[in-house]
Amino acid sequence: MAKKNSDAKHDPFLAREAQNYETPIPSREYILSVLSEWGGPVKRRALIKHFSLEDPDLSEALRRRLKAMVRDGQLFKSPEGYIPIMTQETHQGTLVIEREGEGYLRTQEGETITLGGPTLRGHYDGDEIEVQVIQIDKEGYARGRIVKLLKAVTPLVIGRLNKTHHHYEVIPLERRFTQNITVPKEKIHKAESGNIVQIKILRDEKYRFHVEPVGEVIEVLGDLSTPGIEVKMAIRKFGIPYQWPKAVENEAEKFPTKVSFKGQDRKDLRDLSLVTIDGEDAKDFDDAVYCEARDGGWRLWVAIADVSHYVRAGSALDKEAMHRGNSTYFPGSVIPMLPEQLSNELCSLKPDVPRLCVVCQMSINSQGEIQRSTFYRAVMHSKARLTYTEVAEMVEGNASLREKYAPLLPSIDALHALYQAFNKQRKHRGAIDFDTLETRILFDKDGKIKSIVPQQRNVAHKMIEESMLAANVCAAKFILRNKQGVLYRIHDRPPQEKLKALRQFLSELGLDLPGKTKPTSKDFSSLIAHIQGREDKHVIETVMLRSLSQAQYSPKNIGHFGLAYPSYLHFTSPIRRYPDLIVHRVITEILANNAKKGRGTKEIDLEKLGMQCSETERRSDEATRDAQLALKCHYMQDKIGQEFRGVVSGVASFGLFVELKDIYVEGLVHVTCLGNEYFHYDSSHHRMVGDRTRTVYRLGDSVEVKVMRVDVDAKKIDLELLGQLHVDKHRQKKHHKGSHKPQHQETQPKRKKQAKKKRSRSKKHKRKSKS
Repeated sequence: MAKKNSDAKHDPFLAREAQNYETPIPSREYILSVLSEWGGPVKRRALIKHFSLEDPDLSEALRRRLKAMVRDGQLFKSPEGYIPIMTQETHQGTLVIEREGEGYLRTQEGETITLGGPTLRGHYDGDEIEVQVIQIDKEGYARGRIVKLLKAVTPLVIGRLNKTHHHYEVIPLERRFTQNITVPKEKIHKAESGNIVQIKILRDEKYRFHVEPVGEVIEVLGDLSTPGIEVKMAIRKFGIPYQWPKAVENEAEKFPTKVSFKGQDRKDLRDLSLVTIDGEDAKDFDDAVYCEARDGGWRLWVAIADVSHYVRAGSALDKEAMHRGNSTYFPGSVIPMLPEQLSNELCSLKPDVPRLCVVCQMSINSQGEIQRSTFYRAVMHSKARLTYTEVAEMVEGNASLREKYAPLLPSIDALHALYQAFNKQRKHRGAIDFDTLETRILFDKDGKIKSIVPQQRNVAHKMIEESMLAANVCAAKFILRNKQGVLYRIHDRPPQEKLKALRQFLSELGLDLPGKTKPTSKDFSSLIAHIQGREDKHVIETVMLRSLSQAQYSPKNIGHFGLAYPSYLHFTSPIRRYPDLIVHRVITEILANNAKKGRGTKEIDLEKLGMQCSETERRSDEATRDAQLALKCHYMQDKIGQEFRGVVSGVASFGLFVELKDIYVEGLVHVTCLGNEYFHYDSSHHRMVGDRTRTVYRLGDSVEVKVMRVDVDAKKIDLELLGQLHVDKHRQKKHHKGSHKPQHQETQPKRKKQAKKKRSRSKKHKRKSKS
């Protein structure tokens, strides 16, 4: 710290203070100027030393002055020290708490202001609040304090009910809550000790001043052995809407069981050999395809369920679909965006029954370039419900399947040839294509994991994927030509800080990402092609993937970086994604040549809707991961003490994440279990480096581990490291020579604090300061 103006004699208001006090201390103005000069939070003992106020009376006087300045809104007291409040700027928005003691304000404009410590006390995730900005650091990160509660929510918490000697309490099973919640006996209702329950926090005046929060049981979910408990908990924990409002049920019940299309302006495609191609477990079929070779190229029909015909804007069905944003898929179950009368029946393109659809018909040349496309409403008959496995085997020459589906073979073979042309175009434009492995969970009769198996994408997956991409691009161009507002699926360029970290990682491997500060998707693709055949290919692709931005929905068309499209949107899944339903409404308005073109979106705040749909998509992804993790913890309970081979799948300041080979479950080797020495976390190169032996553990290393502990409540699997199976000696030698010193060095005694700080910063709650 600077020692400039190190005592009170330099206080310009010293004379005023001397008139008022026999033994003056620094004025409020001088304290503020010193704190502002220093920057970040400052502890009181540092101020005592700086102002030479070691005398007990003077230090007590300073304590009282600092307390008064906090009271009067001149200072903010955080756990790290005092921060001067230099602005009266306030913002309103929603409080987001990711774990107790750490949160942020999210404004309607999408800005975020970090909150923490005492200012969060008594507030809960979802509260509408007003926040005063107290500090903006050099990087533009804003920090604030809550000055007003505008609207309180009723927090809902998942936990285990426990009976103590004197009362009942709920032990939360969520990171947002670490404090136990007292439940009065009259508020437990029919719950029993040991039950997993959902409770609501009571915030009325009667319970306002309790030391511990007080709650009431509103639902008993069962216990940890109850089949499906993991999904039930995830649904409620992440607020996934799972019950249909009565108005929605009433609307859904009024739909006929059979499709009628008389009097509608639709093309009749019932004789066209359209088919659906989906997974074995699929129930909602929202897309069908037909392809034919013609004039050296192809004609492709992509027919999508006409959901907008049934779900009208402003209806109860529409409002609930907007609220849900998308269907949420869990292992073994789904929470649909639309009631099953629509999603699995009227809108589902089942075989041999008439179904209403919106069609994108494309003419494609021999190079895989789309020459023309048209959109129209139609009625169709799916000729077959095919699976990816069946189609892949047909393409590969399975004689019995080719005989069984002989009438459909010309279309299937043409679609395969078209896919090959589309794939060449994909490579030509430079779309990024990572070789990722997906897994599928198989269950036993009790709803617990029997096994986890890899699920490879076969050629049929790729045939359908390319067909859907083509239809989505044509839909985006169609709406752009007609100058209508819509939600695009956008994917921004990678942020500069992530690019810098990626380049540092690649440099150690003797690799480079072309493109300097603005690499294109083609630059990423060329690097992926260059690393094919390397042992560390998977590791490099993992780091590259983590450097990319997250795709989202927005009315501002900035293109899709990963797919290398200048304009792109989602058109092909209106049964399970609300943005697709919006796209269908815009297209059908244009087709109807309505004088009020696009009226389906003119009354909607597309910016706000895009943010909401992006948020519900993330919410669903998080809920799915949470349920999978809980299921995997149950699966690993009988494997404690067993040894496995695995791969380091992640490196953090607190240890190594290891994915176990063949069972696809991830656990943590804590940093304190790595060896009898300090380990430094080198974030740029995704590794831990031993302080004494220079032992290196890095992303992608093959290791042997033992399962030591499984905490089902906390969803944690702890591993013990037994040894490395593969060590890159060349890279270790380079590091030992000092050519690549570890960055962000942290020793174990500080690790917990540093890890917390790292997590907080990594959320990038950043806003630009106003000029």
